[in-house]
Amino acid sequence: MARERQRFRIGKSIDFIVGSIKVLVVNGREIGVARPICQGIISGVWNASAPGELEFDENRDVLVCPWHGFQYDLGTGTEVCWKGASRLRMYTIEEGDGEVFVFI
Repeated sequence: MARERQRFRIGKSIDFIVGSIKVLVVNGREIGVARPICQGIISGVWNASAPGELEFDENRDVLVCPWHGFQYDLGTGTEVCWKGASRLRMYTIEEGDGEVFVFI
């Protein structure tokens, strides 16, 4: 039986700057909220179609872990290069009337 998700207010819309990451503790969990985890760099990703062929995709938002070098796709939460690597846990965010909420 699935548990019902709870809605938590996490701040005002103006508190979340485009292109930055804000780390919050919500209901005992540390959550990184990115507006385009958690610290790191949000950038595009290098795609390789064949050995020696690289193409930079600046339209794909990827979070790069500064400690491990993993690159997480912010659309899916999956690691871009390593098939057995960890995965980001994604939460639904809602914005309305200048307020931001997360569902856990």
